[in-house]
Amino acid sequence: MPTFERFRSTSISRSSAQRIGESLADPVRNIDWALMGAVIAQAVIGLFIVYSTTHLRLIDQNFDPFVYTQRQVVFVILAAVVMAVVMTIGHDWVRSQAALLYAGVLVLLVLVLVAGAVRGGARLSFDLGPISLQPAELAKPIVLVVVAAYIADAQPDSLDWHHFVMSLYVVLIPVGLMLIQPDLGSATVLLAGIAGMMYVANARRRYLLLVLGLSVFTVASTVLAIPRLRYQLRRFDAWLNQNSLREDLQEIVLQVRFAKRAVSTGGFFGKGYLDGPLTNGKYIPVQFTDFPFSAIGEQFGMIGGGIVIALFGFILWRMWKISRGARDRYSQLLATGIFAMMSFQVFQNIGMTLGLVPVSGLPLPFISYGGSHLVSSAVMVGLAQSVHMRRLG
Repeated sequence: MPTFERFRSTSISRSSAQRIGESLADPVRNIDWALMGAVIAQAVIGLFIVYSTTHLRLIDQNFDPFVYTQRQVVFVILAAVVMAVVMTIGHDWVRSQAALLYAGVLVLLVLVLVAGAVRGGARLSFDLGPISLQPAELAKPIVLVVVAAYIADAQPDSLDWHHFVMSLYVVLIPVGLMLIQPDLGSATVLLAGIAGMMYVANARRRYLLLVLGLSVFTVASTVLAIPRLRYQLRRFDAWLNQNSLREDLQEIVLQVRFAKRAVSTGGFFGKGYLDGPLTNGKYIPVQFTDFPFSAIGEQFGMIGGGIVIALFGFILWRMWKISRGARDRYSQLLATGIFAMMSFQVFQNIGMTLGLVPVSGLPLPFISYGGSHLVSSAVMVGLAQSVHMRRLG
């Protein structure tokens, strides 16, 4: 073969290989559709549960029985748009804006203490008419990004004492502001995500034990120092005394008791959609936000509850696989933090429904009613998808 023809053939082969490589690394071609399908399935289940737990209460108040369901549909659409935006701009862009985003959520966490709506003795959100904005939910993914970026830049292989302490400073400021609201649930789930991230970052075990000790100390000190927060102790008291007849514990004890009864009486197949006596009898307050799993268990039984848990297991497994296949340390730490945070939140919500852990008010991801938590969950799924989509880049 003449030299020119050999050179031309080699150039064409290299060019073709380069185009194939670029095509395979195209983020759009690497969306995890299995993860996306499981998330969509949970959101659809959530719509049915929101309707079943709210329609009779609304009818009793002479409201449209579809009000909350329609709002949840809007929240789901908004969350889908936010997820698509995050997947498009990518987790690296979010990293580049991390300092600005972190400052923004701190400002919101401070402002909500001053101008937030008071509900149940807590200032958790801004009242914006038909909707509310909860800054703590927005803070969760942003703090994960900031800490993951800091650890990845600071130390390539392990987390030393200096960078461990500096990471704690980044985390404890928003956690402290959440506790003052008070929002114990958001504070603990954020700490759980950071702890999982630090474990993968090869932090020493005594560092992780220190995180646990500081978490307990911070929560206990805040509750004891601020009188209006001491009612949080009743949640632990009610958890330890679930059969108590004390009047001051009845609100919490009865809530959990009816939630457990709803799950247990659902049996294997459930009592049927809209046919649950406890769910449709309005025995469980804030069921559509805090205790949706009790409605699932009563109406769809062990089969329905098992399907929901299996879908969460699949979502978490995909996120773990994404963290294992991440292209760099920052991406791996971010995906791990999302996995740890969501694992803890799912366990906490279902656990409090079954009386395994104290009531915390944490929503069940993708299923509970609410816009802020849906958008926050969508951001985290979008960040995990971005890590997966750009793993070959």
